[in-house]
Order: sequence, then C-alpha cells, then structure tokens
Amino acid sequence: MKKIAYLANSFPEAVEPYVAAEIWELRRREQMVVACSFRHPKLVPEQLAGLTSETVYIFPLRIRLAICTCWVCVSRVSLIYDLLWRALAGPESIRHRVRALVHTWLGVYLAVALREEQITHIHIHHGYFSSWAGMVAARFLGATFSMTLHGSDLLVRADYIDCKLKHCQFCVTVSEFNRGYIRDHYPEADPAKVVVHHLGVDLDFWRPLQEISRGGSFSILGVGRLHAIKNHEFLIRACQQLKVLNVQFRCVIVGEGQERGRLQSLIRELDLQNEVELCGHVHREDLPLFYSRADVVVLTSHSEGIPQILMEAMAMERLVLAPEITGIPELICDHRTGFLYQQNSMGDFLAKLIHIASGKPSLADVRQEARRYVDLNFNHQRNLNMWADDFIRRVDGKSGTQESSNANPILQQVQLPVQRNRIIPV
Repeated sequence: MKKIAYLANSFPEAVEPYVAAEIWELRRREQMVVACSFRHPKLVPEQLAGLTSETVYIFPLRIRLAICTCWVCVSRVSLIYDLLWRALAGPESIRHRVRALVHTWLGVYLAVALREEQITHIHIHHGYFSSWAGMVAARFLGATFSMTLHGSDLLVRADYIDCKLKHCQFCVTVSEFNRGYIRDHYPEADPAKVVVHHLGVDLDFWRPLQEISRGGSFSILGVGRLHAIKNHEFLIRACQQLKVLNVQFRCVIVGEGQERGRLQSLIRELDLQNEVELCGHVHREDLPLFYSRADVVVLTSHSEGIPQILMEAMAMERLVLAPEITGIPELICDHRTGFLYQQNSMGDFLAKLIHIASGKPSLADVRQEARRYVDLNFNHQRNLNMWADDFIRRVDGKSGTQESSNANPILQQVQLPVQRNRIIPV
C-alpha cells in the first residue's frame, strides 16, 4: 500500500476544509496519510483542532534537521540538477529565482523530516511555494507527487507551473475553466495528467433557514478573507454609490486579514460607518445565520476557482452575485441560479444589485433552482467519493478517467452551455 504525505502551506485552515475532508476520506478507505504543513494556522476550527497534534510542521525549523538538510543538499545535489537549472535559468525575475532556491532548500528539509515515514507519494494543495518544495522532497524520497490547483495559484501566482506540470504524476483542478487554461497556456503539459474534480458542500448543513425580518433595508453579505485578491474595496465603493442613490441597505463583510486597516479607513473616508460593517472572522457554525439574513451574497474577487461561499449561499437558497470570470459560470447560470456581472464594471454590478433589491418576491424560483443545481453538481459527499476513487487509481499508477468530472450524463448537459459562455479574465 502507498503511504501518502498530504502537504499544504498552512493546515488545518478554516477556509480550506476540503483538505481535511480529503485526508479523512482517504483514511476511511484504509490509505495511510501523513498530514504535513509548513506553517501553523492562526485560527484552527474546533472540529479540526485534533489534526494539529498529528501534523508534521516544518516551521519553526529544527537545528539538527537544518544541518542534515545542508549536508544532503551538497552530497545529493545531482538528484535535482534539472530543477535547479530551471529555477535559475528564468525567465522569472531574480527575486523569484532566489525564492525558488529557498523553496528548494525547504523541499530538502521536508524530505529529511519525512525520511522515516517511508513516503511513496506526496500530494500538495495549491500551486504556491509548497508545490515546488513538495516536488523537490519527492525527488529525494524517491516518491511521486501530484497537486491540486484552485484559482490564484494558476491564474495569478503561477510560479514555475510549467515545471510542476511536467514532473507531477497528475494534477487535479477544480474547474473546467482551469483545465482549459492549462491546455491553452501550457500546451507542452500532458492533458491526460490533468483532471477536473469539483469541490462541494454538505447540503444537510447548508440548508434554508426560516426567513428573518430585516426591517425593510436591503441586506448585502460578503464573505472572504480581507486580502487584495478578494477586492472588497470594489464592494465598499459600490455601497457608496447605493447611498448616493438613496437605497436603504446594510452591508456586512465576514472575514479577517491584512487588508482590514485599509478597508476600515476607506469606510470612514466614504462615510459608510452606519451602512458597512467588517465583522471579522466568523466560525463555520455561525455562518448559516449570516447567510439567512442576507438578501444577496456578493463576491467581487479578481480571481477565484469555484468559490465554496457561493455554493454554501446557493444551498441555503440565497441569491448570489459574482463576476463572470474563471470557473464561476460553471456554478452560476445568470438569472437562473444566480447573477453574474462583468468584472470591474461598477455600472453592471450596481444594476444587478438594484434589480435584485427591487425583485426579491419574484426571484424565489432562482433561489430554489440554485439549491437544486448545487445538489446536482456540487454535492460534497458525491464529489468527494468520485475524487477519492480517481485519486487512489492515479496514485497506484492506473490511468484515471480523464473526463471523470463529466461522467454523469446529466452533468454533461448542464456543463455544455457553461463552457460556451466562458470568458478569459483580464
């Protein structure tokens, strides 16, 4: 039986429950899985707290392992000559090349830390620095490796993705858009290596709740970490326009992150203290109440995979509004399961918001269709089962079904119009 190291930048993260779910599913199928992470998360969900004691953490570094890592780097450098050449040859910037060298050293350190575990395969979530380190560690351990690509790790920060795609045993990605993007931008990558598996949500947990009176004002909810890629500034500036138009509304943004200070200053600058609230981190168990209070759940990100917050809101029969980018149209059919707007178009965004605000009673069919669509295509347990079957086959060296995400004939029918409407982000 293979022994798998499951690697993430930070684990277990509240916003990435799918990583723990995949580990648990593999273990349920009697696979041996070692959870690995470079960093401890700042916040650990209560239901995932038990995983921290069994996770192999790289930071803080240990002196003895660091010394051993330096010796291995010198004595066995021939194992990674080609990776070192790729890291140094460019065309990446000098800063990125230096970072790649540091990540190479961390990969060797990871191999040293796992040397007694007899790891035969490493799977890495996200294509950030951990994927380069995991690739290096696999070389020194004589193991194969694979990775899951989500959104920004492919579309925004795709450092050395060509090399990672070349050397991985297989690559899982979360949307048909991403697979098409890989095919178009990395034609040298073997298409048989790249498989789509949609994430999903638990529809028993994310279920409609009783309607809550909102006092007549239009309620807007944004959920996501306070990071520049999430583009919360766009939402706040849209709120300022709603106020100018005398729309009675209340906007709540759930999430924490490095942008809090800047966004709070923007709210004060635009005199929106009474209309917009940054309420910080909210535990998963409390999120359904926030969704149930919202007339619309909005997403304004520059880049995404297929966001789980939209799946959660749709499963709870909430109206959603998101940019028509990347894999989002695979989840939202405009005016059927939710609403899409042209990315960065304030006019289109406001028009859709005002349409939703004025048409709430007549949009019940959209809300109900949203939950049905999520149940059909983004059911957590069903998609997790399909992923695990394919993952185990591929780790064992058996060819998975390249079109496994489209095996369901019903799913084929709903995906065809989505792919015709796909657009490339600018």
